Amino acid sequence: MTTPEMEPEVEPRIRAAVDALFDREVAFLSELTAHPSTRGNEQSAQDFMAREMGDRGLSVDRWQIDLDDIRDMPGFSPVIGDYEDAVNVVGTHASRRRTGRSLILNGHIDVVPEGPHDMWDSPPFSPRVDGGWMYGRGAGDMKAGLAANIFALDALREIGLAPGADVHVQSVVEEECTGNGALACLQRGYRADAVLIPEPFNETLVTAQVGVIWFQVHLKGVPAHVAYAGSGANAIEAAMPLITALHAMEERWNGAERRHGDYGHVDHPLNLNIGRIQGGDWTSSVPAWCVFDVRMGVFPGQNLAEARREIEEVLRAAAQDSDFLRNNQPEIVYHGFMAEGYALSQDRSTAARDAIGALGGAHERVTGRALDTAAITATTDARFFGLYADTPALVYGPRAEAIHGFNERVDLESLRRLTQTTALFIAEWCGLEDA
Repeated sequence: MTTPEMEPEVEPRIRAAVDALFDREVAFLSELTAHPSTRGNEQSAQDFMAREMGDRGLSVDRWQIDLDDIRDMPGFSPVIGDYEDAVNVVGTHASRRRTGRSLILNGHIDVVPEGPHDMWDSPPFSPRVDGGWMYGRGAGDMKAGLAANIFALDALREIGLAPGADVHVQSVVEEECTGNGALACLQRGYRADAVLIPEPFNETLVTAQVGVIWFQVHLKGVPAHVAYAGSGANAIEAAMPLITALHAMEERWNGAERRHGDYGHVDHPLNLNIGRIQGGDWTSSVPAWCVFDVRMGVFPGQNLAEARREIEEVLRAAAQDSDFLRNNQPEIVYHGFMAEGYALSQDRSTAARDAIGALGGAHERVTGRALDTAAITATTDARFFGLYADTPALVYGPRAEAIHGFNERVDLESLRRLTQTTALFIAEWCGLEDA
């Protein structure tokens, strides 16, 4: 008697099951996108995910992250405050036979702030479908990926099958600012033979990602009435030459002699961003304080301690050019991302080769074309699994546009293809057993 994975008609049945369930998947994505799960506000979305996992018979683990559990682990990013509002959810399919290879399907529930609502064509948390796209904050980054993870398993169940190995479906917080949610999953003991993370990179396999450092620069000035501005020291204006110096450092780090091999074809892979600036208390007072927030990329393999030292040296040197800052040095506070880069391309293990091959085969059967690869200039949670758990982490997700911007949207036909590809990948990687 043949096992389910040996039956030649299994693949078209899986794809047909995805199609049959797709209206439900779109409705699921719409409901999930309606939850405004910005950092600190993820609980209702996580309640939804836990309920949906439980309704499907997955064993649900829902817990509040404890900083004391993870702060000494490799890959931890520093934070300000506590994690009383940080909740992870993992749903586990426990295979009866365990004849295949285990898998983590990871995705993040947190979304970035939506910005002024009047700059959206429709409310960001009232998702709408128009012209084959779903619009809404987080629809692409990355709630469509979470939906694909769930409905790929649904498609197997629809035809009476289940993975022949354990599968952990992770819905994590903190991806957009630290990655500590994924790190907490490692601390809790979740491991597998491979990881799939459906971040929205246009059905392309990510072969390398940069690391990211977040830091704040705090400046103190001397307040004075603006009528006597010369007697004060303007903390906001003092920030400007420091920002210029940081951008000069950015250009040096992007120099050909320092560039990582995966980024040889990328013109400017490491990006510095002044993401936020605050300062002053009154329009007619010389501002006594200023704080600006910086994001800086780093290459895979770039030493983070050395990068921090260079950042600090650049700021100290720039301060020497200011009569005031020379004796009032800027204070640097690291919080948020302290993330190393990760290159799947450097993983020569059999597991990585087999996982990439299985995903590439599934992609080609669904799309009719070979799997494209790319090195990206952003970071994802893949680094935790690849660097600290010796597990190949495959980042492959749907086509989306305007992520982190206004009118964020995801291509629903791309989501359908992603779900089919994921289901076929699970079938090949994990094997199959009767549900």
